Amino acid sequence: MMAGKKNRGPIEFKSRPAERTSEIMAIATSNVICVPPTMSICDGVETMTREGFRRLPVTDAGSGYLRGIITVSDIVDFMGGGTRYNLVKNKHQGNFLSAINDSLRTIMTEQVLSLSVGDEINDAIDLIVEKRHGGAPILDEDDRVVGMVTEHDLLKALFQEQSPLTVEEVMSQTPRVTNPDCSIATVAQQMNSYRFRRLPVVSDDILFGIVTATDIMKYVGSGEVFRKMETGDVGEVTALPIRSIIAGNLQTTTPDKSINEIAREMVHKRIGAFPVTEDSRLIGMITEFDLVRTLAKR
Repeated sequence: MMAGKKNRGPIEFKSRPAERTSEIMAIATSNVICVPPTMSICDGVETMTREGFRRLPVTDAGSGYLRGIITVSDIVDFMGGGTRYNLVKNKHQGNFLSAINDSLRTIMTEQVLSLSVGDEINDAIDLIVEKRHGGAPILDEDDRVVGMVTEHDLLKALFQEQSPLTVEEVMSQTPRVTNPDCSIATVAQQMNSYRFRRLPVVSDDILFGIVTATDIMKYVGSGEVFRKMETGDVGEVTALPIRSIIAGNLQTTTPDKSINEIAREMVHKRIGAFPVTEDSRLIGMITEFDLVRTLAKR
């Protein structure tokens, strides 16, 4: 944990005000926290949870060069969703406590899609929309991280664009759903298979809630996973029903609402997606990605 605190490389970023004049830096988040590859997975997830980040650049402690990135999707993968789960199952023989203390380099994504400090907003749109990437680090001429741009940053830049479209015309229809009694491991597998960061939770045709990759990350980063642990076996901590970690205060929208209005709500409330309901029945899902893709075309 201390290694992460020592490597919040952004101290030097404030000494480069000229970079803030570029178009991409005008909308980006510049107070980026970077961590070394030697930091434990546990401390990395705790940092992401505490700071409210969905992605965390991994950089060399000395040079500051970008070596990889950790995202909420990597954490879902690690919790049973995909290939990173092999670290737990094979290398650590199912011992979750041992696996969670392995280093970030064992699960980080090494081939990182990035932007340059001189890029324009359209470059970020191309990367995030065309390549379906939730966000990317911004590098200076020395390949050091000076910012991060995400779907949310683009939506903040675009949400005042006027559009006649309604939620129904933009939303994803018949979204994949999960059940409140599904285990955390099962939901992690579903997210990984479908490449979704969120799934509506439905029981008897009634919308129970929405589970996100961030909910699964917070289960680990908040320390709740350790309070549920008795033997340390991974099956023990991922067998809980997903209903036990779903955040409260479910907010929905309706199909007739203007996308300008729902974009404004997403920006101001910092909500990444809204389930779309009609007569108490789930009929779709609208996300930041859907809105950025639509508004960027106008």
